[in-house]
Amino acid sequence: MRVFRVIVFLLIGCCVAAAEKPATSYQVPVDYYKLKNGLKVVLSEDHTAPTVTVAVYYNIGFRIEPKDRTGFAHLFEHMMFQGSQNLGKMEFIGLVQKNGGILNGSTRFDFTNYFEVLPSHKLETALWAEADRMKGLAITQENLTNQQGVVKNEVKVNVLNQPYGGFPWLSMPQHANQNWYNAHNFYGDLEDLDATNLNDVQSFFKTYYAPNNAALILVGDFQPAEAKKWIEKYFTGIPSAQVPPIPDLKEPPQKEQKKVELQDKLINKPAIAFAYHMPERNTPEYYAMGLLDQLLIQGGDSKLHQSLVQTKGYAGEVSGGINYLGNMFNYKGPMLWMGDLIHDETVTPDAIIAEVDQVIEKLNQGITQQERDLALVKLRSQLYSTMDQFFGFGRADLLASFALFDDQPARINTLEKEFAKVTPELLQKTAQKYLTAANRTVLILQPAKADSK
Repeated sequence: MRVFRVIVFLLIGCCVAAAEKPATSYQVPVDYYKLKNGLKVVLSEDHTAPTVTVAVYYNIGFRIEPKDRTGFAHLFEHMMFQGSQNLGKMEFIGLVQKNGGILNGSTRFDFTNYFEVLPSHKLETALWAEADRMKGLAITQENLTNQQGVVKNEVKVNVLNQPYGGFPWLSMPQHANQNWYNAHNFYGDLEDLDATNLNDVQSFFKTYYAPNNAALILVGDFQPAEAKKWIEKYFTGIPSAQVPPIPDLKEPPQKEQKKVELQDKLINKPAIAFAYHMPERNTPEYYAMGLLDQLLIQGGDSKLHQSLVQTKGYAGEVSGGINYLGNMFNYKGPMLWMGDLIHDETVTPDAIIAEVDQVIEKLNQGITQQERDLALVKLRSQLYSTMDQFFGFGRADLLASFALFDDQPARINTLEKEFAKVTPELLQKTAQKYLTAANRTVLILQPAKADSK
């Protein structure tokens, strides 16, 4: 036991020392430029493996879709695989897979993305294919009708007919926020999806899937001069479009706690979620919330896990964090810091919230340098794990987000410095200002009673 404690001490000491010297940290190669049509391009070489990740991010997501087009952002994620000028229906997928690659796409709060990972020598193929569907999608009534059905089925499978479906990632924003853009049903109403016509879809594609509303990211094993030549060849001729400004996403200050109770006929154990409005992105308090997140809810040593799971035994697990659809870096507008747990019926929601309040109150009274240093070590570990995700896609995701939202992908190399500036005093002030009951929404999910519909 004594030996174990010495080893732990040495490890923590090494980690803290490393946390105090961010200047020695690894620097991600970033080569950023724009084409004449406005397409943002980020190249990041990495020759550790003979693969290349190609990612295209469009600056249109769930919450910034037009008011009369709910569900369109997600619908278009599907439409982009239905064929283009030179590739028939689903042939994009076949092209990547037959060349030994993998691919995917997703819709998030502020963007829709597509990416593929391929052997390095297939880079030109990937660039040609992405440019081909950016240049001209095959928008036909058959494809639209087909994908309307696919999306509606996805909503039914993942949300309507799924225990805890959409809880709390989909339901919490609708109750915690007031601005329609942050608070509408991101999956879209089924009636809106049914009412979609071909003209709507063609107009949406021409407006939001233009090069001046997108970022192209290359990460991996490629030669920059050759890559730039191909990017120029395939993308530069695609015309830009008149893209509407991003709508006003600001949230009015919340002045008192909200408490909402919902029922779910498919569950037999209640659940609870609590959410606090975050500080504005890129402010000192925003970085402080990143470290408070580590202290409070990330990992088995976090304060809420220790309190709610280990000490009180209210639940087997407590989940949470900043941005349930990604991480604290890949969003633009207002965001929530959130936690949730499924618990026994013998525990009341009030008892759980009282325990959360007690943990936060201890932070309000003071945070030690050791706690701050530990949070910084955990944050750095999580950040580098994110960068390394999925054959370089994690790095591409960060670069794309900083290109789209900040016009500054090199921010990926300044994050550690920003977190290192956070002091215990700033952590305490941020907790006192933002982790208050007045800034909180509590969502309670109860099993539906037998006689309820």
